[in-house]
Amino acid sequence: MNIRHCFGHGTAVADLHSTDKYDALRELIHGAPVFQEIDGLDEFAAAVVDREKIQTTGLGHGVAVAHGRVQGVRRVLIALGVSRRGIRYESPDGEPVRLLFVIASPPHVTLDYLQALSTLVRGLRRQPVRDSLLAAADAEEIEARIRSAYCAELERLTEPAAGRKICGAAPIRRSASAG
Repeated sequence: MNIRHCFGHGTAVADLHSTDKYDALRELIHGAPVFQEIDGLDEFAAAVVDREKIQTTGLGHGVAVAHGRVQGVRRVLIALGVSRRGIRYESPDGEPVRLLFVIASPPHVTLDYLQALSTLVRGLRRQPVRDSLLAAADAEEIEARIRSAYCAELERLTEPAAGRKICGAAPIRRSASAG
């Protein structure tokens, strides 16, 4: 799995101002430093918006995970925008979105994309994780909190080789009595 890098520095926008979902998507894509490595950022934003017009990516509980494939990106990139006011998003539960994620992935990297998406969604099912992200004061704190939740979910999904770090966590030490 090659998705441990997600949620490093430059992946969070602490206060999205747009309350329209298409404007919020563009605001996050253009405002998240992590996406600046994408050539053709406007084309990527248009692809994400076009995909969103087909079917909403609002999951409910104030969360949406929009996504798009883009040429020229070497790895899966994820950004999180926090909206204090809420975004009208057509989510299944009718609630405004406060945690807006956008995932960019290369067209040929399907497995990493699906693993990143499923890891993220599983972690966001937990109310304390969502509450913690909304309570964060700035982008740096948001990044630390989402990285911690994301890495914890990765830890649940994978059993690292002895001594290998996952997401900067301390190596797992196995005792002689461990089976």
